[in-house]
Amino acid sequence: MSQQLSEQQFEDPRALRQMLEQRVAFILDEASRQGADACEVAVSQNTGLSVGVRQGEVETVELNRDQGFGITLYLDGRKGSASTSDTSDEAIRSTISAALAIARNTSVDTCAGLADAELMARDLPDLDLYHPWTLTAEQAIERALACERAALELDGRLSSDSANISSQQGCRVYGNSHGFIGSSLGSRHSASAVLIVNTEDGMQRDYWYTVDRLAERLMSPEALGRKAAERTLARIGARPVNTARVPVLFAADQAAGLLAQLVNSISGGAVYRQSTFLLDAMGTQIFPDWVTIDERPHMLRALGSAAFDGDGLATRKQAFVRDGVLQSWVLSTYSGRRLKLPSTANAGGVHNLHISANAGDLAALLKEMGTGLLVTELMGQGVNGVTGDYSRGAGGFWVENGVISHPVREVTIAGNLREMFLNLRCVGSDTERRGNYLTGSWLVDGMTVGGA
Repeated sequence: MSQQLSEQQFEDPRALRQMLEQRVAFILDEASRQGADACEVAVSQNTGLSVGVRQGEVETVELNRDQGFGITLYLDGRKGSASTSDTSDEAIRSTISAALAIARNTSVDTCAGLADAELMARDLPDLDLYHPWTLTAEQAIERALACERAALELDGRLSSDSANISSQQGCRVYGNSHGFIGSSLGSRHSASAVLIVNTEDGMQRDYWYTVDRLAERLMSPEALGRKAAERTLARIGARPVNTARVPVLFAADQAAGLLAQLVNSISGGAVYRQSTFLLDAMGTQIFPDWVTIDERPHMLRALGSAAFDGDGLATRKQAFVRDGVLQSWVLSTYSGRRLKLPSTANAGGVHNLHISANAGDLAALLKEMGTGLLVTELMGQGVNGVTGDYSRGAGGFWVENGVISHPVREVTIAGNLREMFLNLRCVGSDTERRGNYLTGSWLVDGMTVGGA
């Protein structure tokens, strides 16, 4: 009998989770019935509310309710994938037939297929990731307006580009023909504000945001508005700097991007394609010896936490860099097979990647740097993953003798990631926790700052 997701099931997370698991089980059985050698299914369903205001006026109110079934089948060493948002039996049967038709026309790939059955995750921990927010559109609008008011009250030269509130919750399920079906409920709430200041020197723009699985841990609307306003006002008087080779201090939220570049460079896909500057780096020193970079997937309530990866393998705490030495690639089942290595349970990416700190907060790092550039914004995509060459537009502040001197504009910072990693002098204690990369600010020696 066909099973459709009802309104009640969308409202009741337990009913939704049970229904999605039942649908996954049905898909796996139907795939076998239609002749597939193996099948895996990834399902996501999300509901949420987002509002946006600008200059005291409501610009957007969006209610979303999205779901999708991604079905991958294996047949005689061939792979076919298809997706549907329709949960009916008829739609699922049709999607499976389409995936089989694709598989029959693809090439054999001996590395494709499910992870080994004995590696499937068992006894999945509850990571406390689901904390829905009972928030009406009217309440969300009032919070956004309060954020904007607090920002604009700070200085008459400010205007609002936007203030936004978002609350999302949902369920994801993964299952495969080994009998593994894993599911998790999760929530994600956020708020942001973008401000503009208009002066004789021109316009400057900045922002701030807050995000958490628990609404009560978000910054208050008023505090968020003031923070965004203060950051925007601090940009007044920005000017270029002379080209120089100096230390660069990446604020924690910008340093997270450098950690992401490391993950890209040691991912299995980049390695087996031989498209990474760290291809020959396994077992060698790529950071100073005080650096350890490890994955912490089971942190309670954290944004990057997960009990299992996209192949159904149990996630685990593990170090990719220890004492500065590269210990492991970031591998899924497929990339591991291409490299003749076991998976590191990272199909879909890393979970709460953490880097050790060896210094104090941002103020302490400014004193440690002395003279150089504090980067609070990065622009452009000037990173070459094959060579490691790094060149990006930047915004921030020039620092003299450990004290911020003035904001900067029209600045480019350049270096090479391999050298930047080795020249990492300090990581601060001001850990950024608004995402999947847990890092403090980075102080990197010997970068080229290009200006006037």
